Amino acid sequence: MCPTPNARAELSPQRLQQLTTEIKQWGKALGFQQVGVSDTDLAKAERQLHDWLAAGYQGDMEWMGKHGTKRTRPAELHPHTVRIISVRMDYRPQEDTPPANLLNEPGRAFVSRYALGRDYHKLMRHRLQKLAEQISAVIGPFGYRVFVDSAPVMEKAIAEKAGLGWIGKHTNLLNRDAGSWFFLGDIYVDLPLPIDSATENHCGTCQTCIDVCPTRAIIAPYQLDARRCISYLTIELAGSIPVELRPLLGNRIYGCDDCQLFCPWNRFAQNTQEADFLPRHGLDTATLLELFDWDAATFLKNMQGSAIRRIGYEKWQRNIAVALGNGPASDDVLLALQNRLPHASPLVQEHIQWALQQLHK
Repeated sequence: MCPTPNARAELSPQRLQQLTTEIKQWGKALGFQQVGVSDTDLAKAERQLHDWLAAGYQGDMEWMGKHGTKRTRPAELHPHTVRIISVRMDYRPQEDTPPANLLNEPGRAFVSRYALGRDYHKLMRHRLQKLAEQISAVIGPFGYRVFVDSAPVMEKAIAEKAGLGWIGKHTNLLNRDAGSWFFLGDIYVDLPLPIDSATENHCGTCQTCIDVCPTRAIIAPYQLDARRCISYLTIELAGSIPVELRPLLGNRIYGCDDCQLFCPWNRFAQNTQEADFLPRHGLDTATLLELFDWDAATFLKNMQGSAIRRIGYEKWQRNIAVALGNGPASDDVLLALQNRLPHASPLVQEHIQWALQQLHK
């Protein structure tokens, strides 16, 4: 939203300080666990992004470099932006079985915890819009734009500057009191709000995330080669999953949480209070065979309102075929793969054939 010229009077430093306090209170009332404010200087993040792209670590994610400096220079994306309101919202659901235990049950499907419930984008965008409207109701029209993974925005770098946490060695944001199981969102504003101080990095000498990464995608502290990351392979990659990496996926069919599951800081993580983030359609307990049995119509119906829907049925089948190939060779598994083979797309057929070869070894 862009205001008309001179739509509001200039706010004094004292009023801006008070307003910032109010914004944080309103944000928490709307369900955000933390609210912070940062400036727009992302020069460090810009250099890191440039080096990352130059190394080709983005793989097929061409959109990461598509918008040039709009990603790292907020005022180019939304004119007159001088501050960014950054928020985080917990998403980890309460589960009877520790998620890490699922990785040792090859017949069960592992879905990244963030995708077990409804897609977070709409919920968080709606809450951020309400926050912006509350600000406007108090001070009058102002320039702002809400973002939740919806444009070229450096959410983690912004959140780090806003004091919401620090970027860990796995490149996710970490918070001392809440771990890393949370979503991020932003409001770009033209208000010169007082900024928060960044927190210190508390990873120390720990490199658990590096050690547990199944595909060694974390090639060095704070450096992720997305081309090896299971989240990239199961969500972003459009074609064939590299043969040498398929056995390393285990039973992970959508995303990978290992670097979070085993991070010591996540012992402080809080479970979500949002009903929309709770598991749907038994995704937290489903077997691979149950999910592989879904036809395209069932997939689209069950994944309505889910982040998983965007990968499409073909990738869903591809991922599950690989996971089945990594498990035990039961009669039921072999029959399911063989029955699906004649009716699958060439991409899925390739992965089913690989799975059958694995199971017949």
